[in-house]
Amino acid sequence: MATQPPVSSVVDSADNVDPGKPFEVRLASRVNRLPPYMFGRINNLLYQKRRAGFDVIDLGMGNPSDPPDDIVIEKLTEAATDPRNHGYSKSNGILNLRREVASKYLKRYGARLDPENEVMVCLGSKEGFSHMCLALMGPGDTAVVPNPYFPVHMYAVALAAGNVIALDVADSEKFLSNIAYTCKHLYPAPKLLIINYPHNPSTVTVEPEFFVEVVKLAKRYGFMVISDFAYADVAFDGYRPPSFLAAPGAIDVGVEFTTMSKGYNMAGWRVGYCCGNAEMLRGLGVIKGYYDYGMFQAIQIAAIVALRHTEAAVEAQSVIYQQRRDVLVEGLRRIGWNVDPPKAGMFLWTKVPEPWASQMDTMDFAMMLLEKGDVAVSPGSGFGEAGNGYVRLALVENENRLRQAVRQIGRCLEREAKSDGTTDK
Repeated sequence: MATQPPVSSVVDSADNVDPGKPFEVRLASRVNRLPPYMFGRINNLLYQKRRAGFDVIDLGMGNPSDPPDDIVIEKLTEAATDPRNHGYSKSNGILNLRREVASKYLKRYGARLDPENEVMVCLGSKEGFSHMCLALMGPGDTAVVPNPYFPVHMYAVALAAGNVIALDVADSEKFLSNIAYTCKHLYPAPKLLIINYPHNPSTVTVEPEFFVEVVKLAKRYGFMVISDFAYADVAFDGYRPPSFLAAPGAIDVGVEFTTMSKGYNMAGWRVGYCCGNAEMLRGLGVIKGYYDYGMFQAIQIAAIVALRHTEAAVEAQSVIYQQRRDVLVEGLRRIGWNVDPPKAGMFLWTKVPEPWASQMDTMDFAMMLLEKGDVAVSPGSGFGEAGNGYVRLALVENENRLRQAVRQIGRCLEREAKSDGTTDK
């Protein structure tokens, strides 16, 4: 029987290692599949300018600046003082929160869910979405995503070793037609369709009939569906975003992720949930069981109060976003931008105006606005090829700050146009 060498001899053999040779860190191939983070340059310059004392108006990220309703914060404080809430929680969420989510789906959308098997609490919908991709996708599997795309829709699939086909989302009927065409001509056929309405970043919206057609296609071609419904609670001018799960048969083919980050102003709380197909949820539960021990129970208890008692506050928040939308649309139009007001969501998605659109890419345009105008926006190129030529502006500042942002953008572009000799003003 072979014997292990003494520890001392093993350690002594390390003396032969060249001390000048650098140690090599070898990252996993899944990390190397990811491109450089497109918003890194923007974020780095934003940080540097703020450290230097510049008052930068940040319209780049959809990060709510308003607080949750007072009763939600009060319930969190109360629950946090209860020692029973400080142990590990269930990774799929406490039952009463899942019941409240099911109740909201029934009251608002007419979709009936079993809170035991068809509702799961996630550490934000982004975490849940990423882990659902791990549960569903693997080498050789393909997902269809909207183009332009929110980055996690593309790269959560890549991290799960899957492939992605991005289809233009601007025209809903054409999007459906392209899904059918892809399923007919791709082998193996796509395993998963990812949809996101109200859409981020383009703000495209759909009516309930769209989801009826999605379910028909899913059953015809055998793909599963993930609906990212992050902006369910932020809509304008009487528009009510429909739920995928309200379509007949939707629960047979897919799930929907929603979040309390936007309408409830609880982004930092990381409260999301996944609802729908029980077998898909079971797969998500297996992954989550290995990755986390559930959300802090005090936050879940506060989320119950938010769902149960603050719908009026959520409606009022939509009104605030609508007012901000109107201020920003009017201001940008006044300085020559061609802007369409969105029906839902927290963003404006607008083409870069001329002559800048033909002179520089959207990343350089966004960097110019930040560097010389002290306004941060998201370059459309960060959302895929279909985003080239666009920028996204978040409605997260108050109306006065938005008016100031427009003034700073206008002055910046006027100065740059004069210095380049592109205007006689």
